[in-house]
Amino acid sequence: MAAKREITRDDIMTMDAFAAERAERRLAMRAIKRARRLEIGPHAAIYFESYDTMWWQVHEMLFVEKGGEAQIADELAAYNPLIPNGVELTATLMFEIDDPARRDALLSKLGGVEDSVTIGVGGETVTGVPEGDVARSTPDGRASSVHFLHFRFTPAQIAAFRDPATPVFVGIGHARYGHMAVMPEAMRVALADDFD
Repeated sequence: MAAKREITRDDIMTMDAFAAERAERRLAMRAIKRARRLEIGPHAAIYFESYDTMWWQVHEMLFVEKGGEAQIADELAAYNPLIPNGVELTATLMFEIDDPARRDALLSKLGGVEDSVTIGVGGETVTGVPEGDVARSTPDGRASSVHFLHFRFTPAQIAAFRDPATPVFVGIGHARYGHMAVMPEAMRVALADDFD
C-alpha cells in the first residue's frame, strides 16, 4: 500500500475523539519518532518526518490552540509540505540544548546551518533544501533552533538508499558545527518506505 502524501480535512478527528485517544496515540508516536531520530554531534538531532508524524502534529496544534474549524486549513497548509512526496525525505533539524545561555551562544554562530545538511548515499550527496516558510537564519549570523528540510533524491539515489549494502550518512557541514552520523539500518529500512 502506498504511503499517504497529504492530510485532508477528512483525516482530522474531532477534538473530543482525539482527547479520548491522545495518551495512547502519544505512546505510539513516541516509538515512531524514536525510530526516525538521529543525533548529529553533541547538540543536534534530525527527525525524519512522515504522514504519521505530521498527522500527530496537526492534531496536537488543534488540541492545544483550540482554534476549531477555522484553524484547520492553516495547520494543513503548514504541515502538509513536510510529508515526503515519494521522491524525497523530509526532516526537522533541532538544536537541543537545555541551558538557554549555552543554546544562545551556539545559535548565534550558526547562521546558514540549514544550507549545510546533507545525506550521503552511494558515493553521492543529497543536500537538504530548507522549507521556504520563513527565514531561519538572520543577517547577523544567528540561526533558529528548528529547521525544516527537504532531501530530494534521484531514482538512482533512491535505489542506493534501499540497498542494505550501501551505508547512509547524515551530516552537518557548517564551519562552526561539523558533524556526521551513520544512519542505523533499522532507520534506513523505515525511511525507505517514504519513497514510492
